[in-house]
Amino acid sequence: MSDKYTQFVSRGFGRDLAGRLGLPRPVELRRYMAGSPLVPGPVLVIGRQDEGQGKEPEALAAELLSWGLDVRRNALPKEKLGAIVLLLDEVRRPEDLEVPVLTAARSLRDLAAGGRVVTVSRTAESSADPAEAAARQGIDGIVRSVAKELRDGATANGILLGSDAVPRSPGTLGALRFFLSGRSAFVDGQFLTVSTASGRQPGDPDKPLAGKVAVVTGAARGIGAAIARTLHRDGAAIVAVDVPAAGDHLAEVANEVKGTALQLDITVPDAGDRIIHHALERHGSLDILVHNAGITRDKLLANMDDGRWRSVIAVNIASQLRINDAILGSPDLPVAPRIVSVASTSGIAGNRGQSNYAASKGGVIGMVRASAPLLAAQGGTINAVAPGFIETEMTARIPLLTREVARRLNSLQQGGDPGDVAEAIAFLASDAAGGISGEVLRVCGQNLVGA
Repeated sequence: MSDKYTQFVSRGFGRDLAGRLGLPRPVELRRYMAGSPLVPGPVLVIGRQDEGQGKEPEALAAELLSWGLDVRRNALPKEKLGAIVLLLDEVRRPEDLEVPVLTAARSLRDLAAGGRVVTVSRTAESSADPAEAAARQGIDGIVRSVAKELRDGATANGILLGSDAVPRSPGTLGALRFFLSGRSAFVDGQFLTVSTASGRQPGDPDKPLAGKVAVVTGAARGIGAAIARTLHRDGAAIVAVDVPAAGDHLAEVANEVKGTALQLDITVPDAGDRIIHHALERHGSLDILVHNAGITRDKLLANMDDGRWRSVIAVNIASQLRINDAILGSPDLPVAPRIVSVASTSGIAGNRGQSNYAASKGGVIGMVRASAPLLAAQGGTINAVAPGFIETEMTARIPLLTREVARRLNSLQQGGDPGDVAEAIAFLASDAAGGISGEVLRVCGQNLVGA
C-alpha cells in the first residue's frame, strides 16, 4: 500500500508546507537497485588516532577501495558524504570514545540524503573489565541516539564483533556492505553481532544467492511473496510453500519466480519431511529455509479463547520447531541450511490485544537463540528478522488515524515495504552472513514505542 503522505512531503511544495506547519517530513528511502552505487557519495573511515591503532582503519579503508568506493580518511570541507564508518573495536575506556566520536560528529551535517553511519565495535559481554565493558556498551547508546537525530532517510547501525571475529572477517564485511547499501533502508538504530570468522564474500554482489535453493513458507502473498521475489532476484531457485486454500496465488508467485509450488499445511506432523523431499526431488538441494508463514487472531487476553490461542501458537512457532527438528535429523542433508525466521517487534515490546501473537513471536526469538549452536554443529546458521510497521494488506485494514500514527512512530517517520523485510532475510541467508547466527534483526525504522 502506498504512503501518499510521504510521497507528498518528500519534495517541493509538500515538503515546504510540512515544514511550515511543523508536520513530520519523511522522505522516500534509498532502496537497493541492481547496478546502482552502494552508497551515494564518498565514505569516511574513522578510527582511533592513538599510536599503534592506525592499522585496522587503513586496512578497512583499503577493503572498501577494492569495492570501488571513494574512501576518505579525513573529511574534506563541505563535501557531501555517502557514509561514515567508525571503527571502535579497540576502545578500552569511556574516555577513548571522545576523539573518534566527536571527529565523526563534525561530518554528520555533511551526510548525504540516504547516507549511512556504521560503527564497528566489540560486544560488552566479551569483556570482564568493567571500564572496557562500559565503553563498549556506551557505543550502543551512541548509535541509537544518532539514529534518532539523522534526517533525509539516513540511518545509523552497528556491527558487534565476538571474540573470534575481526573487522575484516567475511561476516563483518558482509554486514558492513548490507548496512551501507539500500538493502538496509528500513533498518535503523540496530546491531548485528558477528560471532565467528566464518563466511565468504559473493563473487557477484548482485547475485549473492546464485546456485542456492530456498524454501519460503507463507509465500502466496504479502511479505512472503516479496521474500520469494527477492531471493529469486539474488539468484536462488525458489520453493514457494503455502496452504492449499491459497493455491492460485501461490502458483502465480511460483511461476513469476520460475520456481515450484508446494501446497502444504505446515502444522501437519510430517511437514518438514515433505518440504525436504520436495526440495531435493525438484531442485536437488535445500540451502535456505525461510519461516515466514504466520497468522494473527487478536483479542484482549481477558477475552481470549482456546481456538485463537492454539491456532496462532501452532502456525507461528510449533510448526517451525517441528520443521527444524526434521531438518536437523534428516540424513539427506549433509549440511544444515541457513534458516531465517520472521519474528515481530510485538514479540519484543508486546502489543495490545496480541498476547497470543506476541507469545509466538517471542517464541521464535527464543528458538533462534537456542538453536544457533545446533545449526552450527551441522554447518548451518539460524537468525530472525523482526518487522515493525510494514505496508501490507493487513496494515491497510487498520483504521486511518491509527495507521497514520503507527507509520510515524519511528525514526524514519514512515512504514516499511515488504521488500525491506525481504532484503534483510536475503542478507542473512547469504554466505556473507556465515559468521552471524542466533541474531534478531529489527526491520522497523527504529520504532520509538516499546523496546
